[in-house]
Amino acid sequence: MKVLVADKFEESGRKGLADAGCEVLYEPDLKGESLTAAVRSSQADVLVVRSTEVSREALEAGRLALVVRAGAGYNTIDVEAASKRGIWVSNCPGKNAIAVAELTMGLILAQDRRIVDAANDLKSGVWNKKEYGKARGLYGQTLGVLGLGPIGREVVARARAFGMRVVAWSLGLSDAEARELGVESRPTPIDAARGVDVLSIHLALKPPTRGLVNEAFLAVVRPGALIVNTSRAEVVDQLALERAVREGRVRAALDVFAEEPEGGAGAVDAPLFKLPGVIGTHHIGASTDQAQEAIAAETVRIVSVFKETGRAPNVVNLATKSPATHKLVVRHFDRVGVLAAIFDSLKAAGINVQETENIVFEGAHAAVARIHLSAAPSGETMESLRKNENVIDVAVVAL
Repeated sequence: MKVLVADKFEESGRKGLADAGCEVLYEPDLKGESLTAAVRSSQADVLVVRSTEVSREALEAGRLALVVRAGAGYNTIDVEAASKRGIWVSNCPGKNAIAVAELTMGLILAQDRRIVDAANDLKSGVWNKKEYGKARGLYGQTLGVLGLGPIGREVVARARAFGMRVVAWSLGLSDAEARELGVESRPTPIDAARGVDVLSIHLALKPPTRGLVNEAFLAVVRPGALIVNTSRAEVVDQLALERAVREGRVRAALDVFAEEPEGGAGAVDAPLFKLPGVIGTHHIGASTDQAQEAIAAETVRIVSVFKETGRAPNVVNLATKSPATHKLVVRHFDRVGVLAAIFDSLKAAGINVQETENIVFEGAHAAVARIHLSAAPSGETMESLRKNENVIDVAVVAL
């Protein structure tokens, strides 16, 4: 199996892929047309990326069967195009959770104690203990958390260790889970922002979350509240955030923002960072050695399982519900051409096979095929299946 790694990737991960019997092509600077050309020329089976965008053109250029996002989010991959070509898309959820949570707490502490401004003054030769001796402290403050996936949960654990009260909203959060985490569950995202001292965002970018943290959210937090975003820039309405900062209603600490340059280095022209009360980092939430080693190991596991079984773990683009309406159960002798004959009968009846599974019994004399169908077979089709001398029994079940 040939694996094209088109992004920075740990040596341990490259070695792990090679040890698993893969041919590894390491080209970490590929992007855009050069990525498409590499997919085409290499005829790679698997593509591994981190922040590199994977376009429809790249997905259609060669014979890719699997794309692995060596990280949690996968918004840089054209998942719809991958699904249309039957390409598995997998990610590495939770492996960077501790790293992002640590940065989140670092940003909260830095803003509360004004560490960035104080350090810059010292570098400029300015001593102002009176000014920088003013801080509210985190103990007893209310933290609002949007999203309780692996990262949000790690943030909650650390915030509670600082003695913060935590309120949260997360899709599907039950009362029992909230009690276990030690958080107060709020019914809507905006309710989780209401009256908080700090609002920390840990949401995946999806159509419902794009621009979710808008003017209405910024109006219900406490005056002077801190908005922390270490998830995706697009979740926050940045113009609304700029207005709120200019008016002195909120402060901000961001690891992601709208004007991020492409690649690892470049110039930044983001008006938000020129405002007092705003600090930022360079989209480095997952960038610790510990996190990257964990992600590399998970990537190796995904590719290895796919190589051995043809199925990939952590898949994000399989249908949650098959369009099948009926299941055909066929007990048959385990002989050459039996399934082909069954599929030919279904094809002749104009019935599409949505999913299929064939289980062989001990001794390999008999098997049972469970075939999910787009429509119910007619009596005539069922009779034709029963006439097959290699079919022991056949039944159909409505789904």
